[in-house]
Amino acid sequence: MRRLRTKTVEKPWGRTDVPAPFGTGDGARIGEVWFEDAAAQPLLLKYIFTSERLSIQVHPDDAQARAEGYPHGKEECWYVLDAKPGATIGIGTKRPLTGDELRAAALDGSLEHLVDWKPVRAGDFFHIPTGTVHAIGAGITLAEIQQNVDLTYRLYDYGRPRELHLESGVAASRAEPYALPAFNAAPGKACVFPVPEGAPFRVAMIRWEAGDQISLDAGWFLPLAGSGAGWQAGECWRSDAGETVRADVAGYALLAQSDPRLP
Repeated sequence: MRRLRTKTVEKPWGRTDVPAPFGTGDGARIGEVWFEDAAAQPLLLKYIFTSERLSIQVHPDDAQARAEGYPHGKEECWYVLDAKPGATIGIGTKRPLTGDELRAAALDGSLEHLVDWKPVRAGDFFHIPTGTVHAIGAGITLAEIQQNVDLTYRLYDYGRPRELHLESGVAASRAEPYALPAFNAAPGKACVFPVPEGAPFRVAMIRWEAGDQISLDAGWFLPLAGSGAGWQAGECWRSDAGETVRADVAGYALLAQSDPRLP
């Protein structure tokens, strides 16, 4: 396996109380932890920690992204690790909106109330197709698996003094109710997450006991609990097909694989 480099990213909606492996100790508001490779990689795995709502945003599909000079669009999924009582995630809109309606709602602030804010709890999994209007709410810790491109269009940011991207964002959006079914897998429950056919990644959760040999395929190994010979929770590793690692402490992990047919 090859350990990926950990990068902490400050955000206005981040937290000062992130878990010990990621805290800086200087009061910085850490919003994201990225796991980066020296080599180009098709997927990027992150932790996200929120104290406030993230901007209401959208990611474009391949066609629009390439028209704007990017290699591909950005599709992602989230696995909720912890959520405070009353925490919500906004996915889709309560009713279909035309482009003109979406633009007007972003400008007058009513978009905040048109987004469908869904209550969440630990174990919830969401796949976010390109074009989905979305926002992560406050009080949430989650793992994100996304296509590795820095491409986000902000539609609304609650008055924060950050740039919006209304022209590109409205063009990228399918402002409609989120249609995918809810899915929950308690932390440590082995499963394959329901990612639609044609998505650029596949995601599963595995668990093990102390002393087990863990068989891995080519992809990403994100241990959420437990440790083994040279690795531990809080890290992320790239693994090769057929690789096996030993577990010293019981735990569980997310496994991600990219679709080799896609860039």
